[in-house]
Amino acid sequence: MDGRDYLTSVLSDDHVPQELRAYYESFRELRDQRLWYQLTLQVESFLRHPASQERPRHIDLYEHFIRTFARHINHLVLASMGVIVSRQYEHAADALAFLQRLATETDQPETQDAHVLLSMEAAHFQLLLGDLSGTRAAMDRCAKLLDSFDAVEPVVHASFYRVCGNYHKAKAEYADYYRNYFLFLACIHVDAEMSKAEQVQCAHDLSISALLGDTIYNFGELLLHPILASLQGSEYAWLADLLFAFNAGDMGRFEALLPRLVSEPMLQAHVPFLRQKLCLMALIESLFHRSMYDRTLPFTTLASETRIPVDEVEHLVMKALCLGLVRGSIDQVAQLVRITWVQPRVLDTDQMQALLRRLTDWSERVDRVATFVHQQSPDLFPHAL
Repeated sequence: MDGRDYLTSVLSDDHVPQELRAYYESFRELRDQRLWYQLTLQVESFLRHPASQERPRHIDLYEHFIRTFARHINHLVLASMGVIVSRQYEHAADALAFLQRLATETDQPETQDAHVLLSMEAAHFQLLLGDLSGTRAAMDRCAKLLDSFDAVEPVVHASFYRVCGNYHKAKAEYADYYRNYFLFLACIHVDAEMSKAEQVQCAHDLSISALLGDTIYNFGELLLHPILASLQGSEYAWLADLLFAFNAGDMGRFEALLPRLVSEPMLQAHVPFLRQKLCLMALIESLFHRSMYDRTLPFTTLASETRIPVDEVEHLVMKALCLGLVRGSIDQVAQLVRITWVQPRVLDTDQMQALLRRLTDWSERVDRVATFVHQQSPDLFPHAL
């Protein structure tokens, strides 16, 4: 059956919704006139039309019509159509076979970006089928291809980072999931490409991974991202409060929210880790707010600000040093900690205000030194002020 015969058979079917008949009629007209670009736009609109979602309408259209003029379509647009069509298969294994066939067809030097897109979408279904090793192999292969490209469309990177993120989520590798999903969000228009429910689930998963990631000690990027606002009014709204408590190193707010952790088994199972992480973040926050002239602190001060016993301060600071959160030294005899550097952070509004106060204090110190030098040696430094 060629494309025209397929359209004729569809239009003779009385069960085709009226709003779709206009599409099929325009398909026939545009194909006869060889207006491939306009035809491509119409097909894309059809694939996204709610009335066309009845299975297997997309699959039949692709196999009996789109493939008949595929050589006239941009290869990446054609691959994107294939991705949409794959979602109409009832079984993940059938969708995987369909995408792998398309990926094989595009494994050519001039269509490598489409090949990566289709390979990663196939890896998505491999992940759904529990084939973690197959998913990992596809990730590694496509990562090398992406590194070899001079430029690539955001849709390709978005597919890659989404699948990578979901792979790490399946393996409970929180920090890797967190990094990959933020890269995924940077490649898409969140409001246009994610439903409200998807946004809430994404914000939930990012919040959990931020809290449980053993290398994530700065939540500023998540706290400032619009995706977090989707939690407002949802059953997970308290997670945003928990993130703000961690970011501020606020042990009191954490204790108040502790009963809510019962609804999140993963958090409930890691309460000791969360307490230690909060102590580290309280340490970082305390040091961040101090000027560089006020970072030699006794154990007792740090114990008070992090709410831990004095005999645990040394271990806490050692942990921070090992994680690269701070740099400095510990004087165990004098019970002092000297900090020379604190890990850079993505700052929220309050932290920006603290930084402004520190910069103002630094500027005033420079002015005082300049004034002192001028007063002590007016002949040597006539233009010091």
